[in-house]
Amino acid sequence: MAALLPIHRQTPQPRRLQRAADAMQAGQVVAYPTDSSYALGCTLGDRAAKERIQQVRGLKADHLFTLICRDLSEIANYAKVENRNFRLLKAATPGAYTFILPATKNVPNWLAQPKRKTIGIRVPDDQVARGLADALGTSFMSVSAEWRNGNGPIASADDVRAALGSGVDLILDGGPAHIEGTTIVDLTGEVPRIERNGIGPVEPLGLD
Repeated sequence: MAALLPIHRQTPQPRRLQRAADAMQAGQVVAYPTDSSYALGCTLGDRAAKERIQQVRGLKADHLFTLICRDLSEIANYAKVENRNFRLLKAATPGAYTFILPATKNVPNWLAQPKRKTIGIRVPDDQVARGLADALGTSFMSVSAEWRNGNGPIASADDVRAALGSGVDLILDGGPAHIEGTTIVDLTGEVPRIERNGIGPVEPLGLD
């Protein structure tokens, strides 16, 4: 059964963030709150941990993971950002959005979308999520924590523990989150396109 580690949502304790980061670096799967629902995370190069997350979530091998980045400048390490999209990203980050962008060569082939060579990128507006990336010193892989019965995202640490059990090693308990996912925006074409309406408002994006 996953260990619960309470953490302050607005001013997360550095030692607890570091404990979670150390767990991820040791190959463990960590659940944490975001500005949408709870999510499951592992380090960028850890293929075994990625496969554990796929198993516990019941995901297919081609299900895309998202990279959690600390800030806008870090996105350029993993994704190609056209000038026309930079203003949109600047207006929407940090926030409850996932952006689909062309992947750079820094992204492992097994992480990028195999046919389109794209990657999902997030800069969450949540101190725990971004603090975890700060403690790691780099971006990390993530997917939302969801109920196996198809009832959508999980909004509490206790529910993550009940639903996903031994598939998660450590849960940062930051209190209640949301039961709605991020707004997904595809930036790979000539015109930005909303793929999913979620908790991130569309208005700051300047899109219809």
